[in-house]
Amino acid sequence: MSTTHGARALSSSAVRVDFEVWSTTATLIVTDPTALDIAQAALGDELAAIDATCSRFRADSEISRVLAIPGHPVILSPLLNSAVSQAIRVADATGGLVDPTVAAAVIALGYDRDIGAVVVKSMDGDHQWPTAQHQPAPGVHRLEHDPATGELVVPSGVGIDLGATAKALAADRAVARISGLIDGGVLVSLGGDIAVAGQAPPGGWRIAVADDHRTGSPVHQLVSITSGGIATSSTVTRRWRTSSGWLHHIVDPRTGTNPEPCWRTVSVAAGSCLDANAASTAAIVLGPAAPDWLFQRRLPALLVDLDGNTTAINGWPTTDSLVSA
Repeated sequence: MSTTHGARALSSSAVRVDFEVWSTTATLIVTDPTALDIAQAALGDELAAIDATCSRFRADSEISRVLAIPGHPVILSPLLNSAVSQAIRVADATGGLVDPTVAAAVIALGYDRDIGAVVVKSMDGDHQWPTAQHQPAPGVHRLEHDPATGELVVPSGVGIDLGATAKALAADRAVARISGLIDGGVLVSLGGDIAVAGQAPPGGWRIAVADDHRTGSPVHQLVSITSGGIATSSTVTRRWRTSSGWLHHIVDPRTGTNPEPCWRTVSVAAGSCLDANAASTAAIVLGPAAPDWLFQRRLPALLVDLDGNTTAINGWPTTDSLVSA
């Protein structure tokens, strides 16, 4: 699944566990050490359910089975119905800048398998990359979806890629579920998409904002949040080399290819990880117009351009500090 990178969760007073998932790193932190096992089991269940439901890299996933019968009405499971509903909501909220029908364009760029396998493929000097035929995404208006009944009809020739929303949705779902099972606070980071719930540690959840969530990437800033989520979209991670140059996982649905280079990373704080991720991805797509777009939506954000210059929007602190979503 595609997604965002850059934020690393830090805490000195809580217990944490890190593990690999979906070719990235997941982090779970709870403020109550005795609750770690319960929280870890709940997180594992949520991740397994999202993968089995939303992954376009699994032939046996529910979304793959739906796409295998185009033009036919299908009743979705509650989880996939929620994931599709949220993806459509995000597409509408961003004016189509983040659109799940971008699947064919993403595949045409070479992102046709798990990102780890794509990177390995890109290192094969003998691999012949096809010439991508860039086409705009069909648009969510082509999907016939009734969220009340869970019925979905996907027309022939229209694909769905939930990668831009499903990982952030998984983080939000996981913290909500865990918070209902334990006392204290919980943080879940999936490849840098961060959601928190419950009582935050003193001073809030400390988060290092960087190009890549993995340890070793230079930190732009250290901020903290007490609720909601933070997401950082980046053009310098989840990328691969092709015969025509470097490509990355963020696609402009209006053109079917990578947006024109403008920002290295965009970090956004919002009331949920999903909304933060949607906004940060849309900002990368928008390029120079992103600051005004974010300002109008009153979303705190930090934008880092290709030269490392930063722009803070809507109260995002200019020094290490608390971010209020």
